[in-house]
Amino acid sequence: MKRISTATAFAVLITLCTDAQETKSNSIMGKPKISGYLIGQYQTSTQDNNNSNSFNIRYARLSVGGHILDDFEYKLQGQINGNTSTLGSSPRLVDASVEWQKYGFLKVKAGQFKLPFTFENPMHPIDMGFMGYGQAVSKLSGISDRMGQHSSNGRDIGIQIQGDILTNTSGRNLLHYQVGIFNGQGINVKDADNRKNIVGGMWFMPTKGLRVGVFGWAGSYARNGIWTDRNGNEQSGTNSLSQYRYAISAEYRNTDWQVRSEYVHSTGYGFSTTYQNSDNQKDARVNWTQGNKADGFYALCIAPVIKQKLRAKARYDLYRPSAEWNNSRTQYEIGINYILHKNIELQGEYAFINDRSLACHNYSMVDVELCVRF
Repeated sequence: MKRISTATAFAVLITLCTDAQETKSNSIMGKPKISGYLIGQYQTSTQDNNNSNSFNIRYARLSVGGHILDDFEYKLQGQINGNTSTLGSSPRLVDASVEWQKYGFLKVKAGQFKLPFTFENPMHPIDMGFMGYGQAVSKLSGISDRMGQHSSNGRDIGIQIQGDILTNTSGRNLLHYQVGIFNGQGINVKDADNRKNIVGGMWFMPTKGLRVGVFGWAGSYARNGIWTDRNGNEQSGTNSLSQYRYAISAEYRNTDWQVRSEYVHSTGYGFSTTYQNSDNQKDARVNWTQGNKADGFYALCIAPVIKQKLRAKARYDLYRPSAEWNNSRTQYEIGINYILHKNIELQGEYAFINDRSLACHNYSMVDVELCVRF
Protein backbone atom coordinates (compact mmCIF):
# COMPACT_ATOMS: atom_id res chain seq x y z
CA MET A 1 0.00 0.00 0.00
CA LYS A 2 1.34 3.38 -0.95
CA ARG A 3 0.91 6.32 1.40
CA ILE A 4 -0.57 9.48 -0.09
CA SER A 5 1.37 12.52 1.12
CA THR A 6 -0.62 15.05 3.17
CA ALA A 7 1.69 17.98 2.40
CA THR A 8 -0.15 19.02 -0.76
CA ALA A 9 -3.55 18.65 0.88
CA PHE A 10 -2.55 20.82 3.81
CA ALA A 11 -1.09 23.41 1.46
CA VAL A 12 -4.48 23.63 -0.24
CA LEU A 13 -6.19 23.81 3.16
CA ILE A 14 -3.98 26.68 4.32
CA THR A 15 -4.46 28.54 1.02
CA LEU A 16 -8.22 28.27 1.32
CA CYS A 17 -8.07 29.52 4.90
CA THR A 18 -5.96 32.51 3.84
CA ASP A 19 -8.41 33.39 1.08
CA ALA A 20 -11.54 32.80 3.15
CA GLN A 21 -12.01 36.47 4.04
CA GLU A 22 -12.15 37.58 0.44
CA THR A 23 -15.48 38.50 -1.06
CA LYS A 24 -17.61 35.87 -2.73
CA SER A 25 -16.72 35.09 -6.32
CA ASN A 26 -19.60 35.51 -8.74
CA SER A 27 -18.15 32.95 -11.15
CA ILE A 28 -17.52 29.48 -9.73
CA MET A 29 -16.65 29.19 -6.04
CA GLY A 30 -18.45 30.82 -3.12
CA LYS A 31 -16.76 32.17 -0.02
CA PRO A 32 -15.15 29.30 1.94
CA LYS A 33 -16.27 28.67 5.50
CA ILE A 34 -13.65 27.88 8.12
CA SER A 35 -14.60 25.74 11.09
CA GLY A 36 -12.99 23.33 13.48
CA TYR A 37 -12.92 21.98 16.98
CA LEU A 38 -10.60 21.12 19.84
CA ILE A 39 -11.16 18.43 22.47
CA GLY A 40 -8.84 18.51 25.47
CA GLN A 41 -8.92 15.43 27.68
CA TYR A 42 -7.92 14.26 31.13
CA GLN A 43 -8.21 10.52 31.69
CA THR A 44 -7.22 8.19 34.51
CA SER A 45 -7.34 4.39 34.68
CA THR A 46 -6.88 1.91 37.54
CA GLN A 47 -6.14 -1.07 35.29
CA ASP A 48 -3.88 -3.54 37.09
CA ASN A 49 -0.19 -3.17 36.04
CA ASN A 50 -1.22 -0.49 33.55
CA ASN A 51 -2.65 2.33 35.65
CA SER A 52 -2.31 5.83 34.23
CA ASN A 53 -3.46 9.42 34.41
CA SER A 54 -2.71 11.99 31.76
CA PHE A 55 -3.79 15.15 29.96
CA ASN A 56 -4.20 14.73 26.23
CA ILE A 57 -5.32 16.55 23.08
CA ARG A 58 -7.90 14.07 21.83
CA TYR A 59 -8.71 16.02 18.65
CA ALA A 60 -7.55 19.25 17.02
CA ARG A 61 -9.13 19.69 13.60
CA LEU A 62 -9.47 22.44 11.02
CA SER A 63 -12.01 22.31 8.22
CA VAL A 64 -12.70 24.38 5.12
CA GLY A 65 -15.89 23.91 3.16
CA GLY A 66 -18.21 25.68 0.79
CA HIS A 67 -20.03 25.49 -2.51
CA ILE A 68 -18.93 25.37 -6.12
CA LEU A 69 -21.59 26.77 -8.41
CA ASP A 70 -24.95 26.04 -6.76
CA ASP A 71 -25.05 22.26 -6.83
CA PHE A 72 -21.67 21.13 -5.46
CA GLU A 73 -20.44 21.17 -1.87
CA TYR A 74 -16.81 20.50 -0.96
CA LYS A 75 -15.03 19.79 2.32
CA LEU A 76 -11.39 19.60 3.35
CA GLN A 77 -10.54 18.68 6.93
CA GLY A 78 -7.17 18.08 8.54
CA GLN A 79 -6.23 16.68 11.93
CA ILE A 80 -3.24 18.61 13.23
CA ASN A 81 -2.47 17.09 16.64
CA GLY A 82 0.05 14.27 17.01
CA ASN A 83 3.39 13.75 15.29
CA THR A 84 4.67 12.61 11.91
CA SER A 85 6.08 9.24 12.96
CA THR A 86 3.05 7.07 12.13
CA LEU A 87 -0.02 6.96 9.94
CA GLY A 88 -2.21 6.71 13.01
CA SER A 89 -1.25 9.81 14.96
CA SER A 90 0.44 12.10 12.48
CA PRO A 91 -1.03 15.38 11.19
CA ARG A 92 -3.01 14.18 8.22
CA LEU A 93 -5.83 14.78 5.80
CA VAL A 94 -9.09 13.41 7.21
CA ASP A 95 -11.74 14.56 4.73
CA ALA A 96 -11.43 15.60 1.09
CA SER A 97 -14.73 15.33 -0.77
CA VAL A 98 -17.10 16.92 -3.24
CA GLU A 99 -20.84 16.18 -3.31
CA TRP A 100 -23.36 16.94 -6.06
CA GLN A 101 -26.55 18.00 -4.25
CA LYS A 102 -28.96 19.14 -6.93
CA TYR A 103 -31.63 16.60 -5.99
CA GLY A 104 -32.64 15.59 -2.47
CA PHE A 105 -33.45 12.05 -3.60
CA LEU A 106 -30.07 11.54 -5.32
CA LYS A 107 -26.79 13.03 -4.14
CA VAL A 108 -23.40 11.86 -5.39
CA LYS A 109 -20.29 12.17 -3.20
CA ALA A 110 -16.69 11.39 -4.16
CA GLY A 111 -13.38 11.56 -2.33
CA GLN A 112 -12.38 10.65 1.23
CA PHE A 113 -15.16 10.77 3.82
CA LYS A 114 -17.10 8.86 6.50
CA LEU A 115 -18.23 5.33 5.68
CA PRO A 116 -22.04 4.95 5.57
CA PHE A 117 -22.05 2.28 8.30
CA THR A 118 -23.92 2.55 11.64
CA PHE A 119 -25.65 5.65 13.00
CA GLU A 120 -22.81 6.54 15.33
CA ASN A 121 -19.81 6.44 12.99
CA PRO A 122 -20.80 9.59 11.01
CA MET A 123 -21.62 11.55 14.17
CA HIS A 124 -19.51 14.50 15.33
CA PRO A 125 -17.46 13.33 18.37
CA ILE A 126 -18.75 16.20 20.52
CA ASP A 127 -22.40 15.52 19.63
CA MET A 128 -21.89 11.81 20.32
CA GLY A 129 -21.49 12.81 23.96
CA PHE A 130 -19.16 10.17 25.43
CA MET A 131 -15.39 9.71 25.83
CA GLY A 132 -15.28 7.57 22.70
CA TYR A 133 -17.45 5.86 20.14
CA GLY A 134 -19.06 2.56 21.12
CA GLN A 135 -16.54 -0.29 21.05
CA ALA A 136 -18.34 -2.13 18.24
CA VAL A 137 -18.42 1.06 16.16
CA SER A 138 -14.73 1.75 16.84
CA LYS A 139 -13.57 -1.82 16.10
CA LEU A 140 -15.91 -2.59 13.19
CA SER A 141 -16.31 0.72 11.33
CA GLY A 142 -12.74 1.68 10.38
CA ILE A 143 -11.96 3.85 13.41
CA SER A 144 -9.55 1.52 15.23
CA ASP A 145 -10.48 -1.56 13.28
CA ARG A 146 -9.89 -5.17 14.39
CA MET A 147 -8.69 -6.14 10.91
CA GLY A 148 -5.40 -4.27 11.44
CA GLN A 149 -6.12 -1.18 9.38
CA HIS A 150 -4.37 2.02 10.46
CA SER A 151 -6.54 4.46 12.40
CA SER A 152 -8.83 5.94 9.75
CA ASN A 153 -11.47 7.79 11.79
CA GLY A 154 -14.24 5.71 10.19
CA ARG A 155 -13.35 6.92 6.69
CA ASP A 156 -12.22 5.57 3.32
CA ILE A 157 -11.72 6.71 -0.28
CA GLY A 158 -14.51 6.11 -2.78
CA ILE A 159 -17.80 7.26 -4.25
CA GLN A 160 -21.29 7.21 -2.72
CA ILE A 161 -24.90 7.91 -3.60
CA GLN A 162 -27.53 8.86 -1.02
CA GLY A 163 -30.93 10.46 -0.79
CA ASP A 164 -34.27 10.88 0.96
CA ILE A 165 -37.48 9.45 -0.47
CA LEU A 166 -41.10 8.84 0.58
CA THR A 167 -42.23 12.22 1.95
CA ASN A 168 -45.32 12.42 4.18
CA THR A 169 -48.09 15.03 3.99
CA SER A 170 -46.19 17.45 6.26
CA GLY A 171 -43.10 17.32 4.04
CA ARG A 172 -41.00 15.14 6.36
CA ASN A 173 -38.87 12.45 4.70
CA LEU A 174 -39.66 8.88 5.77
CA LEU A 175 -36.86 6.87 4.15
CA HIS A 176 -33.15 7.54 3.67
CA TYR A 177 -30.67 5.39 1.73
CA GLN A 178 -26.92 5.56 1.16
CA VAL A 179 -24.47 3.19 -0.52
CA GLY A 180 -20.88 3.55 -1.67
CA ILE A 181 -17.94 1.78 -3.27
CA PHE A 182 -14.61 2.18 -1.45
CA ASN A 183 -11.00 1.00 -1.65
CA GLY A 184 -11.27 -0.81 1.68
CA GLN A 185 -7.80 0.33 2.84
CA GLY A 186 -8.65 3.34 5.02
CA ILE A 187 -7.59 6.96 4.65
CA ASN A 188 -4.64 8.29 2.65
CA VAL A 189 -3.58 4.98 1.06
CA LYS A 190 -4.31 3.39 -2.30
CA ASP A 191 -6.03 0.06 -2.90
CA ALA A 192 -3.87 -3.04 -2.45
CA ASP A 193 -5.85 -5.89 -3.99
CA ASN A 194 -8.06 -4.27 -6.67
CA ARG A 195 -11.13 -5.47 -4.74
CA LYS A 196 -13.62 -2.84 -3.65
CA ASN A 197 -15.81 -2.60 -0.55
CA ILE A 198 -19.54 -2.03 -0.91
CA VAL A 199 -20.90 -0.31 2.20
CA GLY A 200 -24.37 1.09 2.73
CA GLY A 201 -27.57 1.26 4.67
CA MET A 202 -31.07 2.62 4.89
CA TRP A 203 -33.31 3.81 7.67
CA PHE A 204 -37.00 4.44 8.20
CA MET A 205 -38.21 7.53 10.11
CA PRO A 206 -41.78 6.81 11.26
CA THR A 207 -42.00 9.88 13.50
CA LYS A 208 -39.99 13.04 14.09
CA GLY A 209 -36.69 12.30 15.83
CA LEU A 210 -36.97 8.50 15.53
CA ARG A 211 -35.14 6.35 13.01
CA VAL A 212 -34.62 2.60 12.63
CA GLY A 213 -31.97 1.33 10.22
CA VAL A 214 -29.96 -1.55 8.83
CA PHE A 215 -26.46 -1.49 7.32
CA GLY A 216 -24.27 -3.87 5.32
CA TRP A 217 -20.59 -4.16 4.37
CA ALA A 218 -19.00 -6.58 1.90
CA GLY A 219 -15.39 -6.39 0.73
CA SER A 220 -11.81 -6.97 1.82
CA TYR A 221 -8.72 -5.57 3.50
CA ALA A 222 -5.31 -6.44 2.05
CA ARG A 223 -1.55 -6.11 2.45
CA ASN A 224 1.40 -6.83 0.22
CA GLY A 225 3.95 -8.80 2.20
CA ILE A 226 4.90 -12.12 3.73
CA TRP A 227 2.65 -14.39 5.80
CA THR A 228 2.07 -18.01 6.83
CA ASP A 229 -1.10 -19.81 5.76
CA ARG A 230 -3.21 -22.17 7.91
CA ASN A 231 -1.03 -25.11 6.88
CA GLY A 232 2.19 -23.40 8.01
CA ASN A 233 3.42 -22.62 4.50
CA GLU A 234 5.14 -19.28 3.93
CA GLN A 235 3.49 -17.11 1.29
CA SER A 236 4.36 -13.77 -0.29
CA GLY A 237 2.51 -11.23 -2.39
CA THR A 238 -0.94 -9.77 -1.78
CA ASN A 239 -2.84 -11.22 1.14
CA SER A 240 -6.50 -10.23 0.78
CA LEU A 241 -8.83 -10.93 3.72
CA SER A 242 -12.57 -10.85 3.03
CA GLN A 243 -14.78 -8.79 5.37
CA TYR A 244 -18.55 -9.09 5.78
CA ARG A 245 -20.45 -6.98 8.31
CA TYR A 246 -23.93 -5.85 9.22
CA ALA A 247 -25.50 -3.53 11.79
CA ILE A 248 -29.00 -3.06 13.20
CA SER A 249 -29.65 0.39 14.65
CA ALA A 250 -32.31 2.48 16.38
CA GLU A 251 -32.21 6.06 17.64
CA TYR A 252 -34.46 8.75 19.07
CA ARG A 253 -33.00 12.24 19.18
CA ASN A 254 -34.11 15.84 19.74
CA THR A 255 -32.54 19.00 21.18
CA ASP A 256 -31.78 17.54 24.61
CA TRP A 257 -32.45 13.81 24.33
CA GLN A 258 -30.40 11.01 22.79
CA VAL A 259 -31.49 7.39 23.03
CA ARG A 260 -29.55 5.08 20.73
CA SER A 261 -28.71 1.39 20.43
CA GLU A 262 -26.81 -0.62 17.79
CA TYR A 263 -25.72 -4.21 17.26
CA VAL A 264 -22.78 -4.81 14.88
CA HIS A 265 -21.50 -8.19 13.62
CA SER A 266 -18.36 -8.95 11.59
CA THR A 267 -17.07 -12.02 9.75
CA GLY A 268 -13.48 -12.02 8.45
CA TYR A 269 -9.94 -12.48 9.73
CA GLY A 270 -7.61 -9.61 10.55
CA PHE A 271 -3.85 -9.10 10.45
CA SER A 272 -1.58 -9.63 13.45
CA THR A 273 -0.23 -6.07 13.43
CA THR A 274 -1.72 -2.63 12.93
CA TYR A 275 -0.56 -1.20 9.61
CA GLN A 276 1.42 1.80 10.86
CA ASN A 277 3.10 -0.30 13.58
CA SER A 278 4.50 -2.92 11.20
CA ASP A 279 8.27 -2.73 11.10
CA ASN A 280 8.49 -2.41 7.32
CA GLN A 281 4.80 -2.32 6.29
CA LYS A 282 5.30 -5.78 4.74
CA ASP A 283 3.96 -7.80 7.67
CA ALA A 284 0.97 -9.66 6.21
CA ARG A 285 0.61 -12.30 8.94
CA VAL A 286 -2.97 -13.23 9.80
CA ASN A 287 -4.20 -13.25 13.39
CA TRP A 288 -5.64 -16.77 13.26
CA THR A 289 -6.06 -16.99 17.05
CA GLN A 290 -8.43 -14.01 17.10
CA GLY A 291 -10.88 -15.92 14.94
CA ASN A 292 -12.96 -14.68 12.04
CA LYS A 293 -15.97 -13.33 13.94
CA ALA A 294 -16.62 -10.40 16.25
CA ASP A 295 -19.67 -8.55 17.48
CA GLY A 296 -20.77 -5.83 19.84
CA PHE A 297 -23.75 -4.00 21.23
CA TYR A 298 -24.32 -0.71 22.99
CA ALA A 299 -27.29 1.17 24.41
CA LEU A 300 -27.11 4.75 25.67
CA CYS A 301 -29.26 7.56 26.95
CA ILE A 302 -28.47 11.28 27.32
CA ALA A 303 -31.28 13.11 29.14
CA PRO A 304 -31.81 16.76 30.16
CA VAL A 305 -31.43 17.81 33.80
CA ILE A 306 -31.54 21.52 32.99
CA LYS A 307 -32.88 22.21 29.50
CA GLN A 308 -30.11 23.02 26.99
CA LYS A 309 -27.62 23.40 29.86
CA LEU A 310 -27.01 20.21 31.87
CA ARG A 311 -27.46 16.60 30.73
CA ALA A 312 -27.05 13.26 32.48
CA LYS A 313 -25.84 10.22 30.53
CA ALA A 314 -25.43 6.46 30.82
CA ARG A 315 -24.15 3.79 28.45
CA TYR A 316 -23.86 0.01 28.38
CA ASP A 317 -21.14 -0.93 25.88
CA LEU A 318 -20.19 -4.55 25.05
CA TYR A 319 -17.62 -5.81 22.57
CA ARG A 320 -16.62 -9.43 21.88
CA PRO A 321 -13.43 -9.49 19.73
CA SER A 322 -13.92 -13.18 18.90
CA ALA A 323 -17.73 -13.28 19.26
CA GLU A 324 -17.23 -15.28 22.49
CA TRP A 325 -17.81 -14.39 26.13
CA ASN A 326 -14.42 -15.58 27.46
CA ASN A 327 -12.66 -12.42 26.17
CA SER A 328 -15.55 -9.95 26.10
CA ARG A 329 -15.07 -6.36 27.25
CA THR A 330 -17.97 -4.46 28.84
CA GLN A 331 -18.10 -0.79 29.88
CA TYR A 332 -20.74 0.55 32.30
CA GLU A 333 -20.65 4.35 32.05
CA ILE A 334 -22.37 7.25 33.78
CA GLY A 335 -21.66 10.97 33.60
CA ILE A 336 -22.82 14.52 32.91
CA ASN A 337 -22.37 17.04 30.09
CA TYR A 338 -22.47 20.73 30.95
CA ILE A 339 -23.00 23.28 28.16
CA LEU A 340 -21.09 26.44 29.08
CA HIS A 341 -21.84 28.08 25.73
CA LYS A 342 -23.30 26.89 22.44
CA ASN A 343 -19.71 26.27 21.30
CA ILE A 344 -18.15 25.16 24.60
CA GLU A 345 -19.07 21.96 26.45
CA LEU A 346 -17.60 20.16 29.45
CA GLN A 347 -18.11 16.39 29.43
CA GLY A 348 -17.31 14.02 32.28
CA GLU A 349 -17.91 10.36 33.00
CA TYR A 350 -17.00 7.40 35.14
CA ALA A 351 -16.66 3.92 33.58
CA PHE A 352 -16.52 0.56 35.31
CA ILE A 353 -14.87 -1.93 32.96
CA ASN A 354 -15.04 -5.71 32.92
CA ASP A 355 -12.43 -7.13 30.53
CA ARG A 356 -12.37 -10.92 30.59
CA SER A 357 -9.17 -11.10 28.55
CA LEU A 358 -7.21 -9.69 31.53
CA ALA A 359 -6.04 -11.59 34.60
CA CYS A 360 -7.69 -8.94 36.76
CA HIS A 361 -10.98 -8.39 34.95
CA ASN A 362 -12.29 -5.25 36.63
CA TYR A 363 -10.99 -1.69 36.77
CA SER A 364 -12.26 1.89 36.58
CA MET A 365 -11.73 4.90 34.34
CA VAL A 366 -12.54 8.60 34.75
CA ASP A 367 -12.64 10.88 31.71
CA VAL A 368 -13.09 14.67 31.59
CA GLU A 369 -13.13 16.59 28.30
CA LEU A 370 -13.35 20.25 27.36
CA CYS A 371 -14.86 20.59 23.90
CA VAL A 372 -14.59 23.82 21.89
CA ARG A 373 -15.99 24.51 18.41
CA PHE A 374 -15.25 27.47 16.20
